[in-house]
Amino acid sequence: KTTTIRMLLGLLEPDDGKATVLGFDAFKQSEQVRSRAGYMSQQFAIYDDLTVLENLTFYGGVYGISDKARIQQTLERVGLTGHPSTLTRSLSAGWRQRLALGIALVHEPKLLFLDEPTSGVDPTARRAFWDLIYELAENGVTILVTTHYMDEAEYCERVGIMRAGKLLAMDTPSNLKRDIIPGDVWEVYADPLQDGLAVLPAVEGVLRVGLAGDHLRTITEKGKKKEEFLSVLQAKGVKVKDVLVGEPTLEDVFISLAR
Repeated sequence: KTTTIRMLLGLLEPDDGKATVLGFDAFKQSEQVRSRAGYMSQQFAIYDDLTVLENLTFYGGVYGISDKARIQQTLERVGLTGHPSTLTRSLSAGWRQRLALGIALVHEPKLLFLDEPTSGVDPTARRAFWDLIYELAENGVTILVTTHYMDEAEYCERVGIMRAGKLLAMDTPSNLKRDIIPGDVWEVYADPLQDGLAVLPAVEGVLRVGLAGDHLRTITEKGKKKEEFLSVLQAKGVKVKDVLVGEPTLEDVFISLAR
């Protein structure tokens, strides 16, 4: 995923093929692409011995931006107005993340690449960051995000699933779940779980079984009755506390495609 982004920005030369970004050839007109696109890498470059404001001002200068009002607007955009004089080394992971986003936005790009932007931050900071992403999207910025978190991918309008450098599928989350997971999903609360995990895969019509915390997540062929696998579990001495109808997730999609 990172390699793909770096090629689209003209930072890496591909072995073959071509790409167009914002109407420009990504390899022959990479400077035009980079002047119109923002990039927040996994290891974003922030100067720890500079303040938040000094970092933004420095990177603004890289893009030829000296307008203090533009810098202030960027601070407001990413929620850093209360931290302009804070040394970057003093920022938490979540606030450093916001600063990195501000640096990627300071030149007001039309396209924004975010490479695993929420890696290493707590759930609250992740949610707040996605709120910022939604706000940017509503204001007309096209955003391409890479992530290993399938729950984050659910937030996107379109999702592309990659494995070993190959794009396996791309569509809306709902379409991917409908088309890739054609069967039914069941949440089976059984005791003991390990016995249920051993028994269920052998049941006719059961496509996949996995542990999901305190229950077994089971995918069956479409239309299979829960009584059909309940009777098998009970015959093997597995006590079934409850069976609930579940919903397919993008994690189910990824596992199905990656097999």
